[in-house]
Amino acid sequence: MDWNKLLSSRRYQPGSTITMFRSHDRSQFQRDYDRLIFSSPFRRLQNKTQVFPLPGNIFVHNRLTHSLEVASVGRSLGNKIAQFVKTKEALEHPEILEEIGTIVSTACLAHDLGNPPFGHSGEEAISYFFTEGEGQYLKKLLTDEEWADISHFEGNANAFRLLTHSFNGRRPGGYTMTFTTLASIVKYPFESKASLKGHKYGFFQSEKEIYKEVAEELGIIQLNSKPLQYVRHPLVYLVEAADDICYQIMDIEDSHKLKILSYDETTRILLNFYDKDTDKEDLKTISRTFKIVTDKNECIAFLRAGIINKLINACADIFCQNYEAIMNGTFQGSLIHHLTGTNKQAYETCTELAYSRIYHTNIVTQIQIAGFKILATILKEYIDAVLKPETYYARNILSVMPEQYKVHQDDSIYTKIQTVTDYVSGMTDSYALNLYRKIKGIELPEIR
Repeated sequence: MDWNKLLSSRRYQPGSTITMFRSHDRSQFQRDYDRLIFSSPFRRLQNKTQVFPLPGNIFVHNRLTHSLEVASVGRSLGNKIAQFVKTKEALEHPEILEEIGTIVSTACLAHDLGNPPFGHSGEEAISYFFTEGEGQYLKKLLTDEEWADISHFEGNANAFRLLTHSFNGRRPGGYTMTFTTLASIVKYPFESKASLKGHKYGFFQSEKEIYKEVAEELGIIQLNSKPLQYVRHPLVYLVEAADDICYQIMDIEDSHKLKILSYDETTRILLNFYDKDTDKEDLKTISRTFKIVTDKNECIAFLRAGIINKLINACADIFCQNYEAIMNGTFQGSLIHHLTGTNKQAYETCTELAYSRIYHTNIVTQIQIAGFKILATILKEYIDAVLKPETYYARNILSVMPEQYKVHQDDSIYTKIQTVTDYVSGMTDSYALNLYRKIKGIELPEIR
């Protein structure tokens, strides 16, 4: 693949052929970043669970704070790789390399936009409704490809849809992002039929042609046509690494704040990232700092910051060492899975700990159980209503659906179902809970 094509300032805007690198005082990629920061879907992330339930007095991460931190790490990774690419390639417009940090950072902001409420279990809850719940009967009404999308709901594919789909009352092309930004968020550049059971994919049938257009514009290598499958845009590896670095390390820090992990246990886990021989100077700095700082949360934060910097450097090195394989589409796995030495051992320890001690605590499990019940109820009520809109109850329940999600009589069954999943996946935790209570008659609206 060629950076002269991979870095394109052209926007996905049906009917438009304008390509302009700068607009007034901002590049097109900086405009992408700003557009996301000010968007409603990004703002709603503040009320979506990351891992732990939304906080009372202890402020752990939600999807918004997580996305901002990932964007910060992604910018650092992007800037490092930009400097490396400068030494390897001769570009027609070399100044565009300076934008790689912004592009990666923007894609990081967008990477969780398509995720439904109630954390990671939200995707499972939507899929379960169709595969095991009351939505099973819909399989016979859809094509195999459509059913693969519906029965295996994927937040990554939904993020691509959210950014490119023309919702009712909105302009064509969704958020009309640049082709490069759009490609950089697609971690799994293939359709659901190309995905092994239980694995992720990058776009729904409804956005399949859009991704083809993006890939052709940027010169991304196609692996297969049926089912459609491409290699990743190289910057995807940096977005993925930024996410991997942040969620794993930040979950450990949050667990300490919630007293799931003790201070001694947390420091021991984090210090494992430092080699006693090669990281002597870093360990001396940590020791001196701990003698001065007595706030335990601040000590953990200091360790966390150093580890994130360590992993940024390690992942950037892995990208550079495997540059040719990444550019020709033969690199396998994520950057984080190619860590070596103490970084590898310590990261794997964090992963094992997260699954054994963090992701299955009572409080996390309770949120998952509630999410399954809440989302299944909303999905059933609204799918029944869009498929049989003539009933009195259906007319009423559809009347409170936001205008951008209104269905049309001549829409296909796939489109109608997808409109409901658009609505549900866009909900915040509290909105979904309040709507569930109203549907079940547990709570009545107040006149204000």
